[in-house]
Amino acid sequence: MDTKQDLLSFDLADRLVLQLDQALHTLIPGSSTANRHSPALAADDAELSDSERQQAAALMRINHTGEVCAQALYQGQSLTARLPDVRASMDHAAREEVDHLAWCESRLQDLDSRTSLLNPVWYAMSFGMGAAAGLVGDKWSLGFVGETERQVCDHLEDHLDRLPANDQKSRAVLTQMIVDERTHGDAAMAAGGAELPLPVKAGMKLMAGVMKTLTYRI
Repeated sequence: MDTKQDLLSFDLADRLVLQLDQALHTLIPGSSTANRHSPALAADDAELSDSERQQAAALMRINHTGEVCAQALYQGQSLTARLPDVRASMDHAAREEVDHLAWCESRLQDLDSRTSLLNPVWYAMSFGMGAAAGLVGDKWSLGFVGETERQVCDHLEDHLDRLPANDQKSRAVLTQMIVDERTHGDAAMAAGGAELPLPVKAGMKLMAGVMKTLTYRI
């Protein structure tokens, strides 16, 4: 069964099966296929030192895990969203984010590195957070997406500064990801997303910091 079908036509049990299928596609290396070509293909290749390669790989591993979390958040929210158009919006955004997942994984392979061993943990936690946000209400669910994407853009821009200067391929991937993430966040807020309370934003930022610290090495 195609996991990209509109989930609105399925009952809860069917959607849970599709969610499991999507989780496996997200977590098993090589299972995600991008609909767009990676921006890295158009960028110049450069020789990286061992230390530069390790730094680039560590940052791209964090970015890959961020996309794992994004998939889980969107899947959790689409499962519990009340309004059909909001649920459909979550499904659409998740499909677009698959490109990012595949691009980051491909870049990690180019850098002779791997994805994080902790991805199943982050997926489970993020799915739960997304489902909880959907249960609270659609305006908060959309606001959660908007704030998540804002924070993602901030850390991607930070990674652009921390990448080796001559790693144009990783830089091209992150630059396009920033464009897409900002679009998703703006769309969520325009669709009626509510501004989250400051303590919630701070908690999200704290959790993201823990994820980045652990994923940098594991």
